[in-house]
Formats: sequence, C-alpha cells, structure tokens
Amino acid sequence: MDVTNSAVWFTMSFVLIAAIAIKIAKGRTMFGSSRCTMPTPPVVDGISLIRFLHMLLTKGLRATIHDQHKRMGSVFTISFFGQKLTFLVGPEILSHFYQGPDSEISHGNMLDFMIPMFGKEVGYGVDFTTRYEQIRFYIDALTRPSKLRVHVGPMIQEVEGYFAKWGQDGIIDLKHEFSMLLMLISSRCLLGKEVRNKMFDEIHTLFHELDSNGMSLSSVLFPYAPTPANRRRDRARSKLSEIFTEIVRSRRCSNQVEEDVLQNLIDAKYKDGRSTTEGEVTGMIMLLIFGGKHTSTAATTWTGARLLSSERSLTAVAEEQKQIVRKYGEHIDYNVLLEMETLRCSIKEALRMHPPAAADFRKVHKNFTVETKEGHKYEIPRGHTVASPILFNSNLPHIYKDPDVYDPSRFGRERQEDKIGGKFTYAAFSCGRHTCAGEAYTYMQIKAIWSHLLRNFELKLIYPFPETDWGKLMPEPKGKVMVSYKRRPLPIN
Repeated sequence: MDVTNSAVWFTMSFVLIAAIAIKIAKGRTMFGSSRCTMPTPPVVDGISLIRFLHMLLTKGLRATIHDQHKRMGSVFTISFFGQKLTFLVGPEILSHFYQGPDSEISHGNMLDFMIPMFGKEVGYGVDFTTRYEQIRFYIDALTRPSKLRVHVGPMIQEVEGYFAKWGQDGIIDLKHEFSMLLMLISSRCLLGKEVRNKMFDEIHTLFHELDSNGMSLSSVLFPYAPTPANRRRDRARSKLSEIFTEIVRSRRCSNQVEEDVLQNLIDAKYKDGRSTTEGEVTGMIMLLIFGGKHTSTAATTWTGARLLSSERSLTAVAEEQKQIVRKYGEHIDYNVLLEMETLRCSIKEALRMHPPAAADFRKVHKNFTVETKEGHKYEIPRGHTVASPILFNSNLPHIYKDPDVYDPSRFGRERQEDKIGGKFTYAAFSCGRHTCAGEAYTYMQIKAIWSHLLRNFELKLIYPFPETDWGKLMPEPKGKVMVSYKRRPLPIN
C-alpha cells in the first residue's frame, strides 16, 4: 500500500494516542509495588519500534497490529518515550479490561479534557461512586422499555417532519442531513418540545462551538491552557449552562413535568436520597447530547453508505420493510421497530466495521494476569496503559468469517458470530461495566431514520465509498457522503 493521506492520519492518530497514554501514565498511582511474579508481555522497542512506526505510516493501524499479533502473539507492549502501552488482542483476554474495578484498572486521567466541557460535577470530574450513580440515571432514562417507548413517538415525528421537507428528487450530503436530524431528535427527546421549538438554532450553534473547540488536539492535550480554542469552548459551555439551568429552575419552581430525559435527570435521586443539583443536571444532559451526536451521526451515515454499496443487503432490508408495511401499514411504533431485525443487524455490522473508537484504553493501578487462547500467561504491571484495539478485534478471522465483507447476516440467529469469542467479542458500544447506556436508544433512532428512508425514497450513493477520517478523535466518514434521492413509495406487491 502506498503512502496516502489516510495512512498519514493513521500515524498522527497513533501519535495522539501515545501522547494521551503518556498523560495517563503520569497520573497518580494507587498501589505501591509493581513487582511481577509471572512473565510480562514481549516488548516492541529499539529497531522493532522503528519498524512498527514505519508500518503504521505506510499500511495503517489495523495492518500494523496484525503484523505484531503474528510476530508476538495476543499480548505485546509498545515501549514509547519510556512509557508502556500494552495491547490486548482477542476477546478471551479482555475480562479484566472491561470488568475490573476502577480501583484496579480505569481510564486514569485520559478523559480529564472533558471536565471543562461539562463541569466538575459530572462524568470524570467526580469520584467513581457518584459517576456510576449518574450512569444509573442515564440507564433509567434511556434504556428501560417503558422510557424508550415514550421517546419513539417524538423520534418518528421528527423523522417524518424532516424528510417531508425534501423535494421530489435531489442530491444531499448524507452526513450533514443526519447530523441536523439527530440534533433535532436529541432536542426533542432529551430536552423537550419547548426547547426544540424555541431554542434549537441557538443550542445547535453552541454545541457546534463546544464540539469543534473542546475536541481540538490542543484542548485534548492541554485542556486548561489559555488558548483561543479553550476560550471559545468555555464561552459555549457557559452559555449552554445558563440556558439549561434556567430550564431546570423553571420546571422545579412551576412543578412542570415533561416526558423527556431532562425531566428524568431532574427527578433522579442518589442512593442516599439526595436530589440532583442544577449543575449536575446541566452537565449530564450536555454530556449525553454530545456523546450521542457523535456516535449516532457516524453510525447512521456508515449504515447508509454500507447498505447503498451492497445490493444484496439493501434488498434484504427493503424486503423486511415490505413485510412490515404489509403487517402494520404505515404505522410505526416501539414494537414495530423492535421487529426490524434485519435492519438491526445491518446497523450492527456497520458498527463492527466502523466502530466509534479504533481502540479503548485503561490505566493499570494493580498488576493483573491474562491467559491467551494459546495458553500463554502474562502479568500486566501496574503503571502500564492497556489498549483493546477494537478495530482489529472486530475483524479477527477466527471469529468473523470474511471480516472485510459487509455481511449483516453474520449476526442472525443461524450464525451469531458475535457470540463466538464470548461476551467481549463485540465492543462497538464497549462491554461489561462500561457498556454504553445509550445503546438501545441509538439503535431505535437509527432504525426510525432508515426505515422511513427505505419506505419512501430510492437512494443511490454517487460518491465513492467514504474513507475513514482518522484525524478525528472519534473517527467518522471523511468529507461529504453525497447521495441522490427520488421520492417514491416502497412497492409492497
């Protein structure tokens, strides 16, 4: 493979990862001794490291991990600027990575850059116990079937209203359209109808400012430096906090009750009986909107790009929609969306091939051991940063047949390839104690969007299949994803 812009971005991304890994390693250690009683992983350093970096530049991250996996096995350490970054390849060695307690293995201070974005009262600005109680609030508001049912109606209304504004035919940028639509859905389902109708433009602009500045390279590595990007980030966050604080205060004073996620966070109580504060509610809702906007836009776009590039898969999801229309007519609700299993598998397969993060990282606070499927045992020392290379683990050929082929049927009842390696095989939404609280909500809104498009439009991808933009901290389709559309009802006979 020649040196390309994509490969260069791979390398730049890895350098960013390494910089963050160094930042984690400088965090406060929580245990004294890191003396090992078992073999530690083989190390890539010296000449081997030069070869590693050269291959990263010329062939990309996935090919580089594949090469090291063949040479050194499922567990190996990169010695980078005196710091140790250990890769864990394969689901069979990821139990402690995803299930270990935060006192033994955690994100360290890698996500400290999010504190000035969302406040010191939420996320990684609070202790472990408070953070997990806040995650429980998210789960109660987003994943319980009774709550999810409430959100589906507004989702459908936003989807239908948005696409009703399209003409009879035209050409659009799929990524831009989905970004706008998903922000509308978030405003309606998470913040409420009043905010959606009266303040959407302002909130959308402020979130764009928060995102583009808070996620810049300088802000991630130096979140408190007096840079222009950090000042713009802080202004956007301050204004958003003012808006949301006023909404929270107004609802509490008037005893106004709405059926949205914001209301659930306002009403939430910690285990000790304490109610959430205004600062906590505003921080949690901002964090939720921010995370969902990135993941959902990329996932919805990748799903479309893959379906429109695979005639077989597109035919399968269209046939499922025909069956849905024959059974329910044009009516779509929570139960109908649940029946769209082929569409769910299509979304899941797109996320396997294009996960929201290329790798996940933890800092080791206490030594632990892993055993590979070949029977080799290694002890991972305290102080190491460990990585689960999600992009590579999602393409292991002994788990996924023809992993470079878009094949949603691999997740059907007959094959269930995501179960082959155990419960940590599929990690697009993370796993174990770190599973994304918004997974079910994300699937529902992507189903709502694509079921409507499949039933009402003929779509064609007119640009080449998009490359991945590895220059972003959260990878997404690079550039515009141009699609032509023609309005037409789905023929069901």
